[in-house]
Amino acid sequence: MAELSTDLILWLCILLPSLYLFNLIIFRKTSKLPPGPVGFPVVGSLLELGRMAHESLARLSQLHGPLMALQLGFITTVVVSSAEMAEQVLHKHDQAFAGRSVRDVVTVFDYHHHSLVFSQHGTRWRELRRICNMELFTPKRLDMLAGARQEKVHALLRHVHKACAAGRPVDVGLCAFGTTLNLVANTIFSKDVVDLESESAGGFKNLLWEILDLNAKPNLSDLFPALRWADPQGMRRRNATLIKRLYDAFDQVIDKRMESDAPAHGGEKKKYGDFLEVLLALTREPSSGFTRENIRPLLTVSSLLFNPILLYSLFQDLFIAGSDTTSTTIEWAMTELLRHPDKMSTAQLELKRTIGTERLVKESDIQHLPYLQALVKETLRLHPPVPLLIPHRADVTTEVAGFTVPKNTQVLVNAWAIGRDPASWENATSFLPERFLNSDVNFKGKDFHFIPFGAGRRICPGMPLGVRMAHLVLASLLHSFSWTLPDGMVPEQLDVKAKFGITLQKAIPLKAFPSPRSIDGLE
Repeated sequence: MAELSTDLILWLCILLPSLYLFNLIIFRKTSKLPPGPVGFPVVGSLLELGRMAHESLARLSQLHGPLMALQLGFITTVVVSSAEMAEQVLHKHDQAFAGRSVRDVVTVFDYHHHSLVFSQHGTRWRELRRICNMELFTPKRLDMLAGARQEKVHALLRHVHKACAAGRPVDVGLCAFGTTLNLVANTIFSKDVVDLESESAGGFKNLLWEILDLNAKPNLSDLFPALRWADPQGMRRRNATLIKRLYDAFDQVIDKRMESDAPAHGGEKKKYGDFLEVLLALTREPSSGFTRENIRPLLTVSSLLFNPILLYSLFQDLFIAGSDTTSTTIEWAMTELLRHPDKMSTAQLELKRTIGTERLVKESDIQHLPYLQALVKETLRLHPPVPLLIPHRADVTTEVAGFTVPKNTQVLVNAWAIGRDPASWENATSFLPERFLNSDVNFKGKDFHFIPFGAGRRICPGMPLGVRMAHLVLASLLHSFSWTLPDGMVPEQLDVKAKFGITLQKAIPLKAFPSPRSIDGLE
């Protein structure tokens, strides 16, 4: 009997994987799925992804085509890796692929039902989108708050100036992260959340780093949905604890604002002009259907500053998406400029000619700095903060380029591969900002070979604010300081390896030495 049991187990170990592979091959042929690797039993093609999923998927697409199907655990996934296929999915069949694939950690506090990023395409999503487009991210609203953002950038410049005086290097990404946190916070509710001069990271910043770190980790529950009830890695439970702390911080700000809304001694209440003022006004309109419970998720979602970001993270919110993606973009831009000193000199010469040395950079100057704009575009092309964008989901079975994408399929758009596709870009892996000079190509969703913010109806709504912040911080750092590498290091030695997480950060943080350029108003 024991031998029979052993033989039975052995045959099952051989038979079940064989049946799995046979059924998968037959399913591919009969369902007309796009071509792709067959994968292994149970885990599918997970073992082929490695630590840099966007690079692995790009290599696989070279073998199987720009529209590729594969299994990630039990999740059927279609990967888009060319401008032509991106246009098919994000434009021609935009509505069919407007759904969202929701990660397990996103479900805490029903965030995925209230979030602009993760809510499914429908009435509620359209209302949230309307509020962002018509109330929050309008040029008039952003112009009203430009002064507050300007003040935070000046604080950054003073911080860097102190590093100059002390002869110490600056951690560019860390400084940019703290600054963009304050830029976002002042745009949202007129308040700082980080002290750049503090040696410690600070409670709010520490909390955000914890959330970022947790959400960067792979979760078995996303790959094998049958395990979600058990939360085997405890990620949803841990995330709930962190989000509760974040919501408590939001509640404190909202409570103080509501207390101050009552006019003192019959006087007029203070006008802030920030996003929170708009959202609180909406809660007082019965017809808006907007409540305080909607504000907390929207403070998270309305913020997607730099972009539709992947890893299906819960926190594509204003603070995390805005600060992490923007600071990552600034760090990569400074890295490329230090690797290409001639490009930095060109940018600084443009700043000197346009602005001079008698004042600091203003947001209104950006439109007159075409080379700086080209620098940001080229950085986003080579180093999109969210290389796979936020995953779409097929809401209906759809035919694309002669293949069938079944309903509920997860769809990943590899913006990193598309931005480096030699079919669309000459010298595709070289840093050449000049390619964008005298060019109409932009990142607003119409040029499908350049989509760092996504495209179609789920394009990043916070793009106007994110663009302003990245340009202003980068221009200010280049205008006010010269930058050099540590003694003995030449540009060619500067590390450009990336670390795949919530965003595509530098694996080794950039540290550089600043020296002042005698700009009035700097000290």
